[in-house]
Amino acid sequence: MKLNFAFTIAAVAGIASVVSAAEVDLSKLPAASTKTGLTYATDIKPIFDTSCVKCHGEQKPKAKLRLDSLEGALKGGEDGKVITAGNSTKSILVLSIAHLGDADDFMPPPKNKIGIKQLTDEQIGLVRAWIDQGAK
Repeated sequence: MKLNFAFTIAAVAGIASVVSAAEVDLSKLPAASTKTGLTYATDIKPIFDTSCVKCHGEQKPKAKLRLDSLEGALKGGEDGKVITAGNSTKSILVLSIAHLGDADDFMPPPKNKIGIKQLTDEQIGLVRAWIDQGAK
């Protein structure tokens, strides 16, 4: 299934780039996990702590996006929200961590200077399921 998106990715990427009506092939998204009852504190924060908060934490968060707290993640960054609670396929965060769309917007960036690896399909699936379940 393909879906057209027109939105700014800069909030996640920390750069001023725009995906304008870019075709994103949603069939390439890892499946949402079947685990139920997911919470930020128990299931998502450990993933973000490992892969995101070095750049999107309390100290000078890139694009003013903080992923070190539920409130910060839901608030979004300087360019708006990155999570659409209840719909992971419309969440900029999911597309960025799944490395779909514009390569300049992939999170974490490939070959980043601090050596953070891309999230696994399982981790992306957990983030998707958490968002689909309301991002609580």
